[in-house]
Amino acid sequence: MTHSSAENTPGWRKQLASFVEAPQAQALIITLILINAAILGLETSPAIMSRWGNLLLGLDQLILGVFVIELALRIAAHGWRFFRDPWGVFDFTVVAIALLPASGPFAVLRALRVLRVLRLLSMVPNMRRVVGGLLSAIPGLASVFGIISIIFYVAAVIATKLFGADFPEWFGTLGASAYTLFQVMTLESWSMGIVRPVMEVFPQAWIFFVLFILISTFTMLNLFIAVIVNAIQTEHDIEIRDKDAAVTAPEVQLHDELRAMRKELGELRSLLEQQNQRQ
Repeated sequence: MTHSSAENTPGWRKQLASFVEAPQAQALIITLILINAAILGLETSPAIMSRWGNLLLGLDQLILGVFVIELALRIAAHGWRFFRDPWGVFDFTVVAIALLPASGPFAVLRALRVLRVLRLLSMVPNMRRVVGGLLSAIPGLASVFGIISIIFYVAAVIATKLFGADFPEWFGTLGASAYTLFQVMTLESWSMGIVRPVMEVFPQAWIFFVLFILISTFTMLNLFIAVIVNAIQTEHDIEIRDKDAAVTAPEVQLHDELRAMRKELGELRSLLEQQNQRQ
């Protein structure tokens, strides 16, 4: 929020925003989200629902009502600026899905009620920072994904030509080779399940698979992690810089006011000295 918009905000909206965004209110909402998550998990048990179903459904509706009231208060406090905040839109969408009728063709929406648990991402600052880092890392991840795709395509073509005739189930087509190489990249049964049977026919096949693992698993996947960690650290640095700026802004304003007062006192002293000299 800019300084001018803060000045134009009515007093009741400021008080309402302070109330909704107070640590106690935030802690209450987080607690209700966790309780709601537990309730949604218990609803998957037929035995528990047969005994406590009415109570659980009642609590679920009660918590949903609290979420609706909380969102209404936030919208009233911030006005249309609420919908300019991506996290505000996210909270509104998650809660709105739960308000849609979950019967007939919309029965699938009943399962989507669990999306309310995702509100923890917007309520907990550390989680919000991680999500922000992941989103800001998308351009870098796209570049890394493009490189991996090229490596996969080249390796799949080579594997299909080398091993496709003898192992059609694994390398018979380009798609089958890509899927098999993906399994190799994840290191799931790659040696005993795939590479050793292939080596019985092609003793030197280990060279291809070891090079593929070194390039795809130990190099490219680590690049994914590096891009994400760097983006999260950048988000953290930006947040710290914004907090420092918010703290130092009043100090800068105070120094400017003191400097202006000293200037005025100096001018007043000069006027008094001039009057004394005339007298």
